[in-house]
Amino acid sequence: MRATVVGLAATLVACKEAPKTSAYAANPAVRWCNELPRAANKALTPVDAGTDWYSVYRVEPGVFAIVEAKQFQEAIAYLVVGEKRALLFDSGIGLVPIRPVVEHLTTLPVSVLNSHTHFDHVGGNWEFSDVLGMDTPYTRANELGKAHAMLKGEVDAESLCEPVPASVDTAGLRTRPWTVSRRVKAGDTLDLGGRTLEILAAPGHTPDAIALVDRAHHLLFTGDSYYESTIWLFAPETDLDAYESSLARMIAVLPPVTRLLPAHNTASVDPARLAAVARAVRTMRTGGGTRAPQGEGRLLVTVGDVTIMTSQAVLDGKRGADSVGGSGLTSKP
Repeated sequence: MRATVVGLAATLVACKEAPKTSAYAANPAVRWCNELPRAANKALTPVDAGTDWYSVYRVEPGVFAIVEAKQFQEAIAYLVVGEKRALLFDSGIGLVPIRPVVEHLTTLPVSVLNSHTHFDHVGGNWEFSDVLGMDTPYTRANELGKAHAMLKGEVDAESLCEPVPASVDTAGLRTRPWTVSRRVKAGDTLDLGGRTLEILAAPGHTPDAIALVDRAHHLLFTGDSYYESTIWLFAPETDLDAYESSLARMIAVLPPVTRLLPAHNTASVDPARLAAVARAVRTMRTGGGTRAPQGEGRLLVTVGDVTIMTSQAVLDGKRGADSVGGSGLTSKP
């Protein structure tokens, strides 16, 4: 597993930005760390949330981006605060507790909901008593957690920009099991008091992927269905038919949406990027784009300014069993 994860990390760090200068090509991890904070995040308002590990930004009134920028995944959790309740959309990789950050930002009751259940979005679920979850076999399988052996590459030197806090034991990184307090489904609305979020089905990246729409405030939280980097569509749980349908569904709600809030790298993106990705995926699936083999059956496909890491198995329509869950780190069933 270490060879798979670390090798993948090294490949995908190199894919995070393009084009490359010769200096960055020699040591691609330098480019990733030196790009921090990302320009889109730097334009946001920073917030002191009592943490040196997470970078916290106010995206809009009542919306905070909690960015784990010092770790390769650059995962982003969002705290959306209403008048009566708050919602934490994703909870990080689980290396450093996220609940103290949340409690620094709000005293309201907090519910957790995940954009999907890959390890880098559910790591802090166990810290909360009110966790909402989709009712799918894939979700239920991932609720059992993931062992350190599967994730240890995420705390290797090349996956970190700087050492983790002294209180953190990297050898203990794992996804702890969590308990879902209530099952939710696409079309459900979450009333936070003065702010309503709608759950939008977005399967494809995973079977349980969702997006959140805040129509009144013109926001779309995309999860991993879109983020500014190489789009990962290589895992056994990937379904390209479903992914294309999900992109179309998200594009359909765009007219009032003025900002995308992805789950990695940057917390504010132009909604027009969704259409660019949709076109790129269609081009890829019809044989177009520049293709570079990456090992283990993976392919890096470039269409214009969109890059996608997929696998030949995914392009061939082969999928693993949803009942076994998935980490998102391997292209093997």
